[in-house]
Amino acid sequence: MGKGPDSEASAKIVAAVLDLLTSQGYEAVQLRAVAAHAHVSLAKIYKLFPTRDELIIAALEQWMEVNTYAEVTVPGPAESIRDSVNRMLRTVFEPWERNPRMLEAYHYARTGPGGERLDSQGLAAVLPAAEVAMRDLDPGYLHDVGLVLGNMVLALIGRFATGSLPITEILPTLERTVYRLTADNAAEARGESPG
Repeated sequence: MGKGPDSEASAKIVAAVLDLLTSQGYEAVQLRAVAAHAHVSLAKIYKLFPTRDELIIAALEQWMEVNTYAEVTVPGPAESIRDSVNRMLRTVFEPWERNPRMLEAYHYARTGPGGERLDSQGLAAVLPAAEVAMRDLDPGYLHDVGLVLGNMVLALIGRFATGSLPITEILPTLERTVYRLTADNAAEARGESPG
């Protein structure tokens, strides 16, 4: 949207949703509460955001663009694959650790109608850096790493959102996963010390 009344109203509505998400959580985002918080009519909200899902996704996209994806950078030439992937994971997940309600909202929004937009946004932000980090890997290995790591990320986020995993366990678990996927673990698997 360009400038004008709809753009201003849209910005106020998204700001209200972000405030509700960060202060009270996903369930607090009810259209009447958003309208009251943004000082706009329900009709205006429905005009700009036809559904609650659309409204939450728009707010999450904005939040993630600024907080989780803005700092994703291409790895340096001397950075190992493990270090590159772990740095990208920290860049994305540390803002969520500081804002756990946003991660919970992300989980519920990405599994609902239109949630694939959130996945697409994440891929568009992370893929260029990941491709540089992994450019020399065998395509089959790369596919397997992406499959395992992607499913692990979603499983951990889901466990957090349902209350069975503290948010502070997500990054350490992902870092251990990256280690297991990128290291020669044969000696450890046999119970020998590495090295």
